[in-house]
Amino acid sequence: MNIIFDESHAAESRVYAIYEGDEPPFRLPDSRKRSGSLTWLYARSRDEADYLIAGMGSREQLTAEKVRKAAASVARALLKEHKTSAVLIRKPLDAGSEKTKLTEAEEFQAWMEGWLYGLYQFNKHRGVTATEASIKLHIRSKDWEGIPREELDSLLSIAAVRERGTRLARDLVNESPETLNPEAFAAVLEARFKDTEAKLHVYRGQELHERQMNGLLAVGKGSRFGPSLVEITYDGVPAGQKGSHVVLIGKGITFDMGGMNVKTGRDISDARMDMGGAAAVAGAMEILISRKAPVKVTALIAVADNLPDQHAMLPSSVIHYPNGISVQIANTDGEGRLIIADALLHAATLQADQVIDIATLTGNVGAALGLELAGIWGDEAMTRELVEIGERNGERLWPMPLVDEYESELRSDYADLRNVGTSTLAGAITAALFIRHFVPASMKWVHIDMAGTVQYKREFPHAAAGATGYGARLLADYVEKQFHKKPASGKE
Repeated sequence: MNIIFDESHAAESRVYAIYEGDEPPFRLPDSRKRSGSLTWLYARSRDEADYLIAGMGSREQLTAEKVRKAAASVARALLKEHKTSAVLIRKPLDAGSEKTKLTEAEEFQAWMEGWLYGLYQFNKHRGVTATEASIKLHIRSKDWEGIPREELDSLLSIAAVRERGTRLARDLVNESPETLNPEAFAAVLEARFKDTEAKLHVYRGQELHERQMNGLLAVGKGSRFGPSLVEITYDGVPAGQKGSHVVLIGKGITFDMGGMNVKTGRDISDARMDMGGAAAVAGAMEILISRKAPVKVTALIAVADNLPDQHAMLPSSVIHYPNGISVQIANTDGEGRLIIADALLHAATLQADQVIDIATLTGNVGAALGLELAGIWGDEAMTRELVEIGERNGERLWPMPLVDEYESELRSDYADLRNVGTSTLAGAITAALFIRHFVPASMKWVHIDMAGTVQYKREFPHAAAGATGYGARLLADYVEKQFHKKPASGKE
C-alpha cells in the first residue's frame, strides 16, 4: 500500500492541500484554491522539492467525495510526472478557521480512499504500454492532530478494504470477454471467496433445470459457456442477535451481443461491461467479509452470455417461470431482466427480508440521468437510505417512479408479459415494472439501473477511462447499516 507515517524527510515531492482562506508559504492566486484545481510548482534546483498544490475549495462546502476526488487526482498527477514519493501537507484548523461539515477522521479516510482509487491501473492485457509505477505517500501525524495514531492506522485499514472491494469490481468490469466468460466468472468468484467465512454454491447445468431457472437457461443458449447462478452467503450476526437478511442480486452478462437482436456499431467493446451489477455485488461482499461485518447477507450473481448462434433464444419465444408467469421474448437484447427474475424468485426461497437488484439494464437510464447518477425504483424507505448513502460516498442515485399506467406497455398477445415495452419511451421504467412482477410480497425490494455509471467514458483527472467500480461501496454500506438499526417486533 506504500502509505508511511512520519518519515516525510524521505519524500521527493510535496503535496499541499489548500483551502480557501489559507495562506500558503508561496504566492498562489485564489483561483488555484478552488475545488478540483491542481497546480505544479517545479523546483528551481536539485536542493528543492517539487510542489503539487491541490485546491480544496471552501471548508464549509467540503464533502468526502470532493476529498476523494482531490486525492485521486493528486495520485494520478504524480504518476504522470513519474514521481516515486510525496508527502501530504495539510494545515490543521485554527481556532478561528471556517468549520467543515466533515470530521477530521472522515476527511482523513476520504484522503486515503481517494489516493488508493487514483493509483488504480488495469495493466493485465497491456504489453509495451504497461506500467507498474507506484508512489509512496508520506503522512505527517501532526497534520491530523485530532486523531490518535492508532485511529489513523484503523482508518487507513478501512480505506484499504473499501478500495480492495472497489478494485475487484473494476477489474471484473474491465476484463476481456475471452478471459471472463460465464464459466470463468463463476470460477473467479469460487477462488476469491474459497478461504473466507462465506459459503458459496454455483447452480449450473441440471441444477438450473431442477430449479426452473428458465431465464438463465434461455439467455445462455447461444454461448458455448454455460450460464450459472452463483450464491454467496455470509452470516456475521453475533449469536443471540437478529438482523435483516439482505439479498444482493447482480446481473452478470459477460458479453452482451444482444442475442439474435444483434447489437450494431463501430465499436461495441462496452458489451463486455454488462456485468457491472454482478461486479458491484462481488465487490460489496469482499468489503463486508473482509471487515467481518455483523450482518446476514446473500449475494445472487446471475451469469450468462447473450450471443447469437443456431441454439440461441429467438424473438417470439416464450419463457415460463415457476411463479406461473410466461414471458414473450419481443427482443433478445432485453435479457438482463430475464435472469434477474430467476434470482428474485430464488431469493424468496431464502426467506430474504430485503432485496436489492443492481444491473447495467438500459441505455434509457443514461439518457435520463447521464453518467453520474444511477436510477433507483421500489421501496421508499430503502430508496431514501440508499440515496443518502450514495450522496455521502459518491455513488449517487436518483429516485425514479414505478408508473402503473405504463404496465400496458408490457402486455403480450400470447403470453402474460413481453420482456420489453411496445414503445421506445420510458424503457428504464418499463424494465423496472417488468422486474416487479417477480418480487414476492414478503420481500422489500429496490431495483438499481447503473448502466450509465458503470464506466468513465473518457479519462478524468481522478480516474482513467474504464470501469468505475460503482456500487460496491454503496451496497456494502447499506447492508452494514441495517445491523445498527433498532429492532422492531423481533426484526430490524
